[in-house]
Amino acid sequence: MGSVFSRTIAVLAVSGLAVLGALGTLAQSQESSGGDSINGKRVYIAAGCFECHGRVGQGGAYTGPAPVVAKTVLPVEAFVAFLREPPNNMPAYTASVLPDKAALDIYAYLQSLPGPRPPKDIPMLND
Repeated sequence: MGSVFSRTIAVLAVSGLAVLGALGTLAQSQESSGGDSINGKRVYIAAGCFECHGRVGQGGAYTGPAPVVAKTVLPVEAFVAFLREPPNNMPAYTASVLPDKAALDIYAYLQSLPGPRPPKDIPMLND
């Protein structure tokens, strides 16, 4: 009985370490996309992203509801995939139109922005 319990604890410990390692890799991937946020801002404006998503990624409703993209929760790989094959009426940015380096730069720019404030920090919403 004791050896079964010991094995179960060992398996759980190893599994927990594997999960923590995977989460650490994802967080590192999100923090260090390898992009240049200064160039990302330039590309974001030049590619016209601001026309729907706003100059600081705040989102908008010009052509329909465009989501907030500042401080996106998407991992960098998912963000680039989303640019390549977006849903709805967002234009696709193929690698020939927006190279991977430019996409990484935009991601770095969006991650450098403050992102949306929590509702509790907006006085008008707490009256």
